[in-house]
Amino acid sequence: MSLTVRDLRVVFHTGRGLVWAVDGVDLDVGPGEVVGLVGESGSGKSVTLRAIARLLHSHADTTGQVRWRGQELLTLSEPAMEQIRGGQIGMVFQEPMAALNPVLSIGLQIDEVLVAHTDLDAKARRRRALELLDQVGIAAGAARLGQFAHEFSGGMRQRAMIAIALAANPQLLLADEPTTALDVTIQDQILRLLLRLKDELGMALLLVTHDLGVVAETCDRVAVMYAGRICETGTVRDVFRKPHHAYTQALLRAMPSENTGEDFDEHARLVPIPGMAPRLDAPSPGCAFTPRCTVTEPRCGVERPVLLVEGDRTSACYARDRL
Repeated sequence: MSLTVRDLRVVFHTGRGLVWAVDGVDLDVGPGEVVGLVGESGSGKSVTLRAIARLLHSHADTTGQVRWRGQELLTLSEPAMEQIRGGQIGMVFQEPMAALNPVLSIGLQIDEVLVAHTDLDAKARRRRALELLDQVGIAAGAARLGQFAHEFSGGMRQRAMIAIALAANPQLLLADEPTTALDVTIQDQILRLLLRLKDELGMALLLVTHDLGVVAETCDRVAVMYAGRICETGTVRDVFRKPHHAYTQALLRAMPSENTGEDFDEHARLVPIPGMAPRLDAPSPGCAFTPRCTVTEPRCGVERPVLLVEGDRTSACYARDRL
């Protein structure tokens, strides 16, 4: 595996007390693989990505193991981590207007990465910047290099951020909901762009999303996350056909495209998940999904299910055989 995460935990110290945002996550991403990390908002997906890249603020305590190509990242010195972050591991953030620097041109922001992670001279860096803009589908690159984020459309800003993330040819790209707030057409363009670049550059992709339709179209494997914990992992085909966790089953029942093909019923009602996601300042001793689950049993709320390995799948649900 290129990336191996074991028992990753992130606890935030806040004015209201401790918040367990990530609670014992195990995750693997192989070379050239696309893995989707899915779940409702607030489940800990984005925090997991930032913990992997060590981009959390000082009020967060991060423990566990994050091994990249055999090297432990959580104990690495900051100068050494800076060489990996941006060089070997790139990241596309959820909101480009918040991630891009509003007072620096796009060209200068690309150039910063090239200065930090390559030995190219100024002329070669400019050629590389133009090549990157062309690679992500931004026309008139010479003019665009001198423009600022506010002069780009939403889709163009996302493409510019992808260009910055790919500047040093990383082997792993962490993409945090890269299509959020974009219209459907632009979403499809960005996802196709990421997959094309993944194939061209031979890199792996860890994609955070709450859209199971995106996972079905783009990912090789999927990891389902709830309340800071991994519920289930497996190939997209296996998990979508036969979920082994009640939360995964509930997510699939709530998506419009579950019933497709010859039996498609355009008048079929979606089945929403009852209740609300749990608070993370008081983690449940058992399965966090218990209050919203329709197949719960007495031990679910008091005994935390272990993530069991079943071939190339894992799941943490006492009711897996009854789903």
